[in-house]
Amino acid sequence: QVQLVESGGGLVQAGGSLTLSCAASGVTFSTYVMAWFRQAPGKGREFQAAIRWSSGFTFYADSVKGRFTISRDNTNNTAHLQMNGLKPEDTAVYYCAARRVVISTVPGDYDYWGQGTQVTVSS
Repeated sequence: QVQLVESGGGLVQAGGSLTLSCAASGVTFSTYVMAWFRQAPGKGREFQAAIRWSSGFTFYADSVKGRFTISRDNTNNTAHLQMNGLKPEDTAVYYCAARRVVISTVPGDYDYWGQGTQVTVSS
C-alpha cells in the first residue's frame, strides 16, 4: 500500500523560504511521478510542480517557476519542494501526490495523496 507523508509546513514571513518533504513508502518509485499541489481556502487543488522519479525530469506551474524547486532523494524515497520568495498568496495546504509514469497537472489523474501540510505566509 502506497503511503505519502508530508512535513515541513509552517508559518513564514513574506519573502521567506520553506522546504516541504514527502516521504513515500509501499512501492518502488522508479516508475512513478511525484507532484506537489496546493489548495487555498475556497479554491480547488492547484498543480505546483512534478518530478519523474527515474530521470529527475521536472515540470513547474508558471506561477512558481524560478521560486520553487522540486527534487527527490532516492536513498530514502523522499520528494522535496524548496519554496523561496514566498508570498501571502502562497498560503494553502500543500499536498504531495503520486501516479505512474506520466506527469499530469490534473489532480484527478493522481492515484495516491498525502494528508497535506499547512503553509501560511504572513505579510
